[in-house]
Amino acid sequence: LQLVESGGGSVQPGGSLRLSCALSGFTLDYYVVGWFRQAPGKEREGVSCFNHNDGSKYYVDSVKGRFTIIRDSAKNMVHLQMDSLKPEDTAVYYCAADSLVGGQAMCHRTANGELEVWGQGTLVTVSS
Repeated sequence: LQLVESGGGSVQPGGSLRLSCALSGFTLDYYVVGWFRQAPGKEREGVSCFNHNDGSKYYVDSVKGRFTIIRDSAKNMVHLQMDSLKPEDTAVYYCAADSLVGGQAMCHRTANGELEVWGQGTLVTVSS
């Protein structure tokens, strides 16, 4: 089971980026995906996670209205559309997948062993 993130890079404040998470060896039929980030010198935090039962989405307060998590079942991918980016969004962004836990509970599980599959991360830098 593998997750591969892409789409990171450098952007000016107010700009946009779209991160992608590709699933390999398993599908979105049985797993939900969430996005997490770890800024320099800070703990990893959950950014946005899908719920299992109804496909609803949890967002951490700091990204509400700016970030959108998108599921593409046909391509077995999940994206994170990030708009109105701020310098404080600078971090390594990870996607993770789990077959049991979703939503806010998933987003609160930030250690590697707490969710079934983790990606390697992609760096996002927001700076002028």
